[in-house]
Amino acid sequence: MAFPHRPDAPELPDFSMLKRLARDQLIYLLEQLPGKKDLFIEADLMSPLDRIANVSILKQHEVDKLYKVENKPALSSSEQLCFLVRPRIKNMRYIASLVNADKLAGRTRKYKVIFSPQKFYACEMVLEEEGIYGDVSCDEWAFSLLPLDVDLLSMELPEFFRDYFLEGDQRWINTVAQALHLLSTLYGPFPNCYGIGRCAKMAYELWRNLEEEEDGETKGRRPEIGHIFLLDRDVDFVTALCSQVVYEGLVDDTFRIKCGSVDFGPEVTSSDKSLKVLLNADDKVFNEIRNEHFSNVFGFLSQKARNLQAQYDRRRGMDIKQMKNFVSQELKGLKQEHRLLSLHIGACESIMKKKTKQDFQELIKTEHALLEGFNIRESTSYIEEHIDRQVPPSHCSRGYIVLLSLTSVVPDSARCSLDTHYGPEHLLTFSNLRRAGLLTEQAPGDTLTAVESKVSKLVTDKAAGKITDAFSSLAKRSNFRAISKKLNLIPRVDGEYDLKVPRDMAYVFSGAYVPLSCRIIEQVLERRSWQGLDEVVRLLNCSDFAFTDMTKEDKASSESLRLILVVFLGGCTFSEISALRFLGREKGKREFIFLTTAVTNSARLMEAMSEVKA
Repeated sequence: MAFPHRPDAPELPDFSMLKRLARDQLIYLLEQLPGKKDLFIEADLMSPLDRIANVSILKQHEVDKLYKVENKPALSSSEQLCFLVRPRIKNMRYIASLVNADKLAGRTRKYKVIFSPQKFYACEMVLEEEGIYGDVSCDEWAFSLLPLDVDLLSMELPEFFRDYFLEGDQRWINTVAQALHLLSTLYGPFPNCYGIGRCAKMAYELWRNLEEEEDGETKGRRPEIGHIFLLDRDVDFVTALCSQVVYEGLVDDTFRIKCGSVDFGPEVTSSDKSLKVLLNADDKVFNEIRNEHFSNVFGFLSQKARNLQAQYDRRRGMDIKQMKNFVSQELKGLKQEHRLLSLHIGACESIMKKKTKQDFQELIKTEHALLEGFNIRESTSYIEEHIDRQVPPSHCSRGYIVLLSLTSVVPDSARCSLDTHYGPEHLLTFSNLRRAGLLTEQAPGDTLTAVESKVSKLVTDKAAGKITDAFSSLAKRSNFRAISKKLNLIPRVDGEYDLKVPRDMAYVFSGAYVPLSCRIIEQVLERRSWQGLDEVVRLLNCSDFAFTDMTKEDKASSESLRLILVVFLGGCTFSEISALRFLGREKGKREFIFLTTAVTNSARLMEAMSEVKA
């Protein structure tokens, strides 16, 4: 299920322009410090930088040596130091320590700080406090859009989730607005805008202000992208917490895809070395399996291996001229395909071993029971057993207790198990989960039996969409059950769900659950508004934050109206991307493009809330 670019599909915008712009701006900033210089790079900017400007490009512009920004003295002997950093207080302290150490030694050097994607006033204040503001020059590298694939842009800001949804820090909203403004400048205005969530509304309004201030830039341009949909991560925490079962999602959960590439260890490469592999549409093998349910992947790879062997076998019986053509035209491509095939077979085997060890099937079964609202007692017992076995809380237990909280309520017994087995060092982490709305307490009088009966009533009530009085006493976040019923998130299937020929987006969770975020997007696009979704919006506590703007419809071509940009604020999962790719293929020849603050999954979400360093 590669969902390759179809002949009837709209043309995707060329996002390579974003890379060229970012590279040119960085080169311009480096040349502001003429002559040889050493470049200090913050660790989490190294991978994005490598995708934009590799070492050879940096060397061409007189970067002599590269150093990682870390908490130890610099060994650089260069007379010019350049720092490429995120706008963080700790980085300012680090730079100040180097500059002040030089001052004490009586050494004079030139210093340049390049903030990415923008500089904040607080950072300049720290430089001033440290007494070095006049010794350094400061610039911005407005690099906030990294194309990871033909249809995926990432801001590579994983801290956005914690900063906004836990700390309430709104500083990155301007970065989002600037990124959207850049996209509309390059690819034309967006005729139809939709959004849901407090952050989405703020980013939208700030972006619109930027558009009005520079109205001339997009005026008269024909739109290339017909729709844009902004969505806050806290509108749908549930999907992000679910175990992924599409291939790309499983690779991310197992090996951690970072900045579009993954490090496959010796257990995958069948050698004594690790290998960094770029995962995108250029990898023909990966592109055909990335959106597949994992149960289909081995069969596909086996068939691919047989086809490849058949192509190699064609060499037998060739004359010299045919062999020459085969070697010059086909052999290189076959060897590359063989290498990629071996890697992905190795990755599948490694995933299988790890998931068997983790009792993955039992975890999935528990998860599906929580989503469907059945067997809550058994599911809770299973989660408590995991806690009792002291499985690391950054792995499944904490995620599952949160999933239980979001889909029903956490009983006192499970909460006590958490406190007892994980100890006081995790108290702040669980406090963070409560503050972010990820963990709710059991309400007085809500025994597990009472909750089960209410959930059962909701699920089996024949009057579709009717919210019973029994539901009113459930915790706020338990609205999931009512939302699930309203939007038909749990498919009703007669017999087995066919994962080889999926019928809907639920295939990304083995047919058990349609991602809430994706269903909302589907419903709003079908209606071209929020009309008829008032109750869903109310249950999501977003009555004041669902918006539609359709001001430039007349300029849009029918081609552009089939392109939809979905903006996830707080991160999106590969499961959601696969689900919307499927929707685009199945529903009227559409194509979805994705912009996310970062790619996320259950483990990353939990780590963002953690106060205990791994």
